[in-house]
Amino acid sequence: MKQILLFLLVALFSSCSKENDVLAEPTSRTLIVYYSYTGNVQAIVDESLKLTEADVVEIQPAEEGLKYEADNYALGSALIGAIRANPDDAGSYPEIKSVDIDFNQYDNIIVATPLWWSNMAAPMQTFLFHNGGKMAGKNIALVVSSASSGISSVVDDAHRLIPDGNFSDEALWINNSNRNNMPSLLGNWIKSLNFSGTMAQKLFITVGNATITATMVDNVATQALIAVLKESPISYEASDYGDFEKVGPLGRSLPTANEQTTTQAGDIVLYNGNQIVIFYGSNSWSYTRIGKIDDISQEELKSVLGDGNCTITLSLSKDFSTGVQKVHGDADNAMKSSRSPMYDLQGHEITAPTNGQVYIQDGRKWLIQE
Repeated sequence: MKQILLFLLVALFSSCSKENDVLAEPTSRTLIVYYSYTGNVQAIVDESLKLTEADVVEIQPAEEGLKYEADNYALGSALIGAIRANPDDAGSYPEIKSVDIDFNQYDNIIVATPLWWSNMAAPMQTFLFHNGGKMAGKNIALVVSSASSGISSVVDDAHRLIPDGNFSDEALWINNSNRNNMPSLLGNWIKSLNFSGTMAQKLFITVGNATITATMVDNVATQALIAVLKESPISYEASDYGDFEKVGPLGRSLPTANEQTTTQAGDIVLYNGNQIVIFYGSNSWSYTRIGKIDDISQEELKSVLGDGNCTITLSLSKDFSTGVQKVHGDADNAMKSSRSPMYDLQGHEITAPTNGQVYIQDGRKWLIQE
């Protein structure tokens, strides 16, 4: 059976919750609903949760252990055939385990499903047949991934089953030729969606060989920081202060939204508009909140940050150093012809590039040549 991973983003965001029967009380405005048979869709869901917060519901067949590919895909083919023959008959759809979702709590929904025989996987069609009407007016986006086949019939299924959804302009197609780039493709696509509510931006923090993530808040400081990080990562030197924080100069000033705050381990704040502080202890002061480090204990965080001075790199992607793949021309000439700043691969701004080194300017890599 050719697998096409459809990520039907019918947005609903929150913390990750994976229930077979009842979805817990939602904590965000986006929902990911998915069905995964081979694990490919599960991988997309896992990657999505690194990029944004969402509630998660897994769709499961009522009968466990079915082998849809057995006997030359006899069962899977029969299920799709029955739906094609009578798409308006509830009896055409295979049974799934019950789910109970309060769609009023969500503005956006993500449905992730494989493609079976050019159509949406039968279990996901069952879910949408019974729930698509409840998604009227919701923001819906599609991600389709396949071995090589086109996805137009899966998109048609989604529109048929959710007739009054507000679909995004473009579906994301993940296939065997681009699957290795799925994290970056998914990240860029999620950022492009015009979903209502706040989509939590992930911040990647690299110290030495360790990279951890933080969930950013939405304010004037983080909006400005995201704009800078879209151009290039930022690296800075940080040092311990007061035995409760790592602090270092950002190298630029950001707008502030200061408020009296008692911090906890894992909090990230902006101090004086130009210094980033990562707390491994607690302090009370007037700061601008940046975010909170994800899923890490105080001792684990202290271990990552280490003792004494360290270099910290902030980025919007874990693989920040390879985000720009192609090397172009002569960096020295590029700097002379462009007013944009140039950075090394660690995010430091460069004014005097070195021969033989690669630098980033205007989103492109440049090689210094004599």
